[in-house]
Amino acid sequence: MDGLPIIQELIDIYSLKLVQAYMGYIQDNAETAVKDLLKTVVHSLSEKENKNKDKMKLQAVDYMDDGSRICLCIDINGQESKAKFDFTGTSEQVWYNWNAPRSITYSAIIYCLRAMIAHEIPLNQGCMRPIEVVLPSGSLLDPHKDAAVVGGNVLTSQRLVDVILRAFGACAASQGCMNNITWGDNKATSYYETIAGGAGAGPNWHGRSGVHTHMTNTRITDPEILEKRFPVVLQKFCLRPLSGGHGKFHGGDGVDRRILFRRSMTLSILTERRVHQPYGLHGGENGQCGKNLLKRIDGRLINLGGKCSVSMQPGDTFIVLTPGGGGYGKVNDDEENNSTQTEFQSFVERGSLFDYKLAQEGV
Repeated sequence: MDGLPIIQELIDIYSLKLVQAYMGYIQDNAETAVKDLLKTVVHSLSEKENKNKDKMKLQAVDYMDDGSRICLCIDINGQESKAKFDFTGTSEQVWYNWNAPRSITYSAIIYCLRAMIAHEIPLNQGCMRPIEVVLPSGSLLDPHKDAAVVGGNVLTSQRLVDVILRAFGACAASQGCMNNITWGDNKATSYYETIAGGAGAGPNWHGRSGVHTHMTNTRITDPEILEKRFPVVLQKFCLRPLSGGHGKFHGGDGVDRRILFRRSMTLSILTERRVHQPYGLHGGENGQCGKNLLKRIDGRLINLGGKCSVSMQPGDTFIVLTPGGGGYGKVNDDEENNSTQTEFQSFVERGSLFDYKLAQEGV
């Protein structure tokens, strides 16, 4: 509710009419930025094909681990600076819980458009004015009102972003998953975490390792706090070497996280990219799939798959290996001998975004 008094203060100072006018200007600015992006895409692709085109069609498809297909065809009209995002061909809604309501598709589109815009603009509905969206009724992306949808927000949303960015050729796929892990018992013990993975590489950057990508805005619990408050031991938490796709620019590595349970509890996992690899782009290699393993106290190692609930006994260990990001660009012969380990130059963070991040972390 902090925003309401601020808006009221602006109205008191400048009048309702002026405040509403500037709200409209912000949306108008976002609309112009998206139209400029669409014109740039058409112009750039026309130059590559040595053709003078006013219209362009972009297509992409990707799959959920159960085989469900997400299809996208983007028709861009360069003259009118408009685009139609058509998801016809997407699979029917599924029996399980990763159906995605229409709002998730709209959120994924507006996020991708904002990410590709070169200007610093506030994220707002103006971005969607030049965009028409077609979603087949009864599909994975427009399910019936009684469909289960909890996984749509945390899993299908990630695949939507992968498909949109692939259509534009913007960057390779990131880990495509939030790696949702929960455990608990009947004694008021419950815990939920999302685990980082590898980010996809782009035209001039390496993918970051061990980070959340696209949809998440959470920090994982500190090891000391985790072990103090819950009957578990964090045995290992590190990067997963070489899980990112190789390429001129390397995909980021996923992580290796291992948790030993000291008490009987139920563990539930909701993850993706355990079957289909995060794609590389323009000759870059795919990132490695993730894997969820249960190591029983007697040493047996069991593959849990991407989604399940399992009873954990004292001494059992849960092992999660998160996916890496895809690589971007083909490696030239003279680059083959270079190290595949991504090296990042250190830099001093500064500016308003850094100050904002510090303020968040200080809460």
